[in-house]
Amino acid sequence: MPAVTVDNILTLPRVAEPDVTAASRPVLSVTTAPQGYEGEGFPVRRAFAGVDVATLDPFIHMDQMGEVEYAAGEPKGTPWHPHRGFETVTYMIDGIMEHQDSHGGGGVISDGDTQWMTAGSGLLHIEAPPEEVVMKGGLFHGMQLWVNLPSHLKMSAPRYQDIRGGEVALLSSPDGGALLRVIAGSVDGHDGPGVTHTPISVVHATIAPGAQLRLPWRPDFNALVYVLSGSGTVGAQRRPITMGQLAAYGPGDVIELAAGESQESRSPSLDVIVLGGAPIREPVAAYGPFVMNTRAELMQAFEDFQAGKLGTIPSEPHPGHDVL
Repeated sequence: MPAVTVDNILTLPRVAEPDVTAASRPVLSVTTAPQGYEGEGFPVRRAFAGVDVATLDPFIHMDQMGEVEYAAGEPKGTPWHPHRGFETVTYMIDGIMEHQDSHGGGGVISDGDTQWMTAGSGLLHIEAPPEEVVMKGGLFHGMQLWVNLPSHLKMSAPRYQDIRGGEVALLSSPDGGALLRVIAGSVDGHDGPGVTHTPISVVHATIAPGAQLRLPWRPDFNALVYVLSGSGTVGAQRRPITMGQLAAYGPGDVIELAAGESQESRSPSLDVIVLGGAPIREPVAAYGPFVMNTRAELMQAFEDFQAGKLGTIPSEPHPGHDVL
């Protein structure tokens, strides 16, 4: 799991050690993500399955994509599909993915890159591995997060942010036992590059075997920790957690987690996604690729999609013909 790393973690800025009076957040639940398939058939773990919407707010959905080693001809993506009313955050840890939308956005993301798409009022979108990747296969591993938008921003103009891996803020825990990659938001005054409509923080942390992390966290944010690989414990009560599990924390000032002393050879460290945001506290009406506030708005989204108001699929150039 290379993503973005450094040769010497001790050269990085360090997150401050929380004050001894800071309240540790209790762990409310630890849930296991069921496995399934998405798009044209790539494997996913549904990270938020079984967790109350109010606990997740402002987040809606998260999939761990892979980790899978494809043989030649096996890599898969998603066909063209619509979105409205929220933002998608696609973080590639290993592998390469192309993306394109009906508003002219798109690009290629690979190891450690993030594609941040604000669907807003609506668009059509496709994600697929490049042809050369399909031909030769390879490792595929990533995460896609859906971030809700408040009602007054549901119909905002679509936009893209392509965040290169080298742009994320890299931090160290006080003792150097954990590497933190701040993708969006802020951690202890250190800002990530992602610009968000909804106030959130997104962090990919790698914690060495036996190391502990006490992470200062905004008290007005919720707090979620999802394990990408490895095993360890969460909270001051040290509840066990392992790959494919999500910990939801209660109120407080500090997120606590620790890596187990021994890890599997294929997962030498504890790798987690740490999420938090300011709850929107509005009704959520979600179905398929649309996240709105009311059933009537959902029906309108489907009608607009069927009427072509969310955009049209760009035409593909044909060999032997000039593209005007």
